[in-house]
Amino acid sequence: MRLIRRRSQRRKLFLLMSLALLFGLLWAIKSQSAPNKLLYGAQQTPDESATPAVPSDTAPLVIVLDAGHGGHDPGADGASGKYEKNFTLALTEKVYQLLLKEPEFKPYMTRTDDTFIELEDRAAIANSQQADAFLSIHGNTFTSDTSVSGTETYYYELGSAKLAQAMQQAIVKATGFRDRGIKQEDWKVLRYSEVPAALLEVGFLTNAREEAFLLGEKGQNQIAQAIVDGLKNYFQSK
Repeated sequence: MRLIRRRSQRRKLFLLMSLALLFGLLWAIKSQSAPNKLLYGAQQTPDESATPAVPSDTAPLVIVLDAGHGGHDPGADGASGKYEKNFTLALTEKVYQLLLKEPEFKPYMTRTDDTFIELEDRAAIANSQQADAFLSIHGNTFTSDTSVSGTETYYYELGSAKLAQAMQQAIVKATGFRDRGIKQEDWKVLRYSEVPAALLEVGFLTNAREEAFLLGEKGQNQIAQAIVDGLKNYFQSK
């Protein structure tokens, strides 16, 4: 009798273990086939859902755009009395919008309104983003002689000379302004940069003819496209 009971208990224990194993296998199969909603939700952001996914082997190039001056620092007074800080912000926004349409680029702006940012902090933004290129955009001035004109581009580290040259060539081609060349200079916004950096003096706001082009919608659109083209040329030649 005891032997029969023991056999019966063993059968029940074996049956329970078999059922537990079966349920475990079914749960594992179901978990593998279902999407990991928590991970997907953690990775996705509103911006990412609105733009095409970029393959991991072609990560976009990070571009940090700096609109020169801002806030209590108006920059140059143009021939018409308009401030450089407003010109640089308008042009930088146009470059930013064009870069957003290019899947190979991921742009950032150091300022998006009339705010003053310390020069070293502008470079720090580019450094923190590990930018592939950092561009500080300006309008030039020479009050002693308002006929002075042209485009010039500055760099600090020798490794940034190629970037400066690419930007200079593209802007001069688009504007027809006098080519004043690229120049090495110890500007703070460049010196603090740990990434390839160039400061663009697009044209002279104190020159009435150039200022009209720089402040006009058509001129800014041409310059913005030239900056994008210059970036493309730079990275294609690397």
